[in-house]
Amino acid sequence: MDRRLVGLIVLAAPLLLLGCQRARSGTPPDAAQTVTPPAQPELILLTTTSTQDSGLLDVLLPDFHGRTGYRVKPIAVGSGQALQLGARGEGDVVLAHAPAAEEAWLAANHGLDRRLVMFNDFLIVGPPDDPAGVRGSPSASVALQRVASKRALFISRGDQSGTHTRERQLWRQAGIAPAGNWYQESGTGQGQSMQIASEKGGYMLTDRGTYLVLRNRLALIPLIEHTGPELLNVYHVMTVNPARGARVNAAGGEALADYLVSSSAQMLIRSFGQERFGGTLFLPAAGRALADLRPEGT
Repeated sequence: MDRRLVGLIVLAAPLLLLGCQRARSGTPPDAAQTVTPPAQPELILLTTTSTQDSGLLDVLLPDFHGRTGYRVKPIAVGSGQALQLGARGEGDVVLAHAPAAEEAWLAANHGLDRRLVMFNDFLIVGPPDDPAGVRGSPSASVALQRVASKRALFISRGDQSGTHTRERQLWRQAGIAPAGNWYQESGTGQGQSMQIASEKGGYMLTDRGTYLVLRNRLALIPLIEHTGPELLNVYHVMTVNPARGARVNAAGGEALADYLVSSSAQMLIRSFGQERFGGTLFLPAAGRALADLRPEGT
């Protein structure tokens, strides 16, 4: 055999062996390469407090960063305030749970699209001794009527958030305009508001996810749940219209919106919290119709 050919075979042998090892392990040659950072890598997510208080963002955002290179700064406020910030171009994408306000926001051309991401449900929680006797009420509206008739303490967020908006809808359905010393507004996020209700022995409306995360620290139990669509809690993602301001990162906002409805994010949403908190905090909903959404247990 030609000595030059033998030399080439000897030199090539380690490379062939390495290639075989990679083929057996299933590891592609470029697996260690990092994601190329986007041109504008900083991104602002305007979101409701429940996504942060529950810890969901701590799971989703690092995964998104690893896949895309975008660094996300979340601003967790009530849904109403998140939409206001987006209307002023002070963020790039909004994740909220106030459907009527979201539709009005889009109609005013503050955003470009709106996609369903996930859902859970609301609960009415209160002290275990249930002084207003709301346990067993056929609906949330009836439960609120009992709270009002007993003038039992009720803690409202009072912050134009998605939870506060739904609470006001339920009071209207109950035919009551709550007022008086028994009805107190906290003006804070969900976690802090529940802490106040717990310390004072009051009732309040909460999303299931935040309650499950905090329940071991609260003297509150679920009294009303699974009463139908009135307690359904849905979350949509909306990109901010770049016409709202020169600082809007339209490409980044679209990338995060696409990610939240992707199969990867939806799987993380489905599994989040099951082992640690003993229940599903959020259910994936991308591509589904609102009429088909059913919280677990219903």
